[in-house]
Amino acid sequence: MTLRSLLAENLSCIRGGRLVFRDVGFRVEAGQALSLEGPNGAGKSSLLRMIAGFLTPASGAIRLTNDGAEISDGEERGNFIGWLGHHDAAKPQLTPRETLQFFAALYRIPADVNAGLDEVGLGKARDLPCQYLSAGQKKRLSLARLKLSNRPLWLLDEPLAALDTAGKSLAAQFISSHCVRGGIAIAATHEALGIDAARLALA
Repeated sequence: MTLRSLLAENLSCIRGGRLVFRDVGFRVEAGQALSLEGPNGAGKSSLLRMIAGFLTPASGAIRLTNDGAEISDGEERGNFIGWLGHHDAAKPQLTPRETLQFFAALYRIPADVNAGLDEVGLGKARDLPCQYLSAGQKKRLSLARLKLSNRPLWLLDEPLAALDTAGKSLAAQFISSHCVRGGIAIAATHEALGIDAARLALA
């Protein structure tokens, strides 16, 4: 599954009767990363949720281009998206191994779950219930799940939060490698991603 580009045109967002942003537009090509920046409340997470199809824009349009075909329907867009949000999507009673096994089945992707956990530094914790993982370990598990998804468009909300220095380097490496393989990454962040990325500031 590949994408050529993502185009956002004249997007406006209203939440709780308040205008969050208006007339936002950008284009991201395959192999590129975009860093969404701005203060709390500027609408970074809302913009990601619009792209994912979780929120409907008050105005404007979002289009994916895939093999010459344009995809503007939010639900159809979701088939191309790998999501990393504030919630870690790890049930407390499940282990990291069981968590990745679940998502591998959900995505219908054969996966070496143990290798994926080793890659994010969770090999020794693979059979520990997720309720005992630290916030940083849960974020590492989310990164493993994101990579496992094999989706071409990654949407990441504060991907560096809760990570130590090594974890931040790992996240940057994952995002960079995804783009090198022709993927697209859009990240809302309060700190530099540590990779080559275009920047979009929301006021």
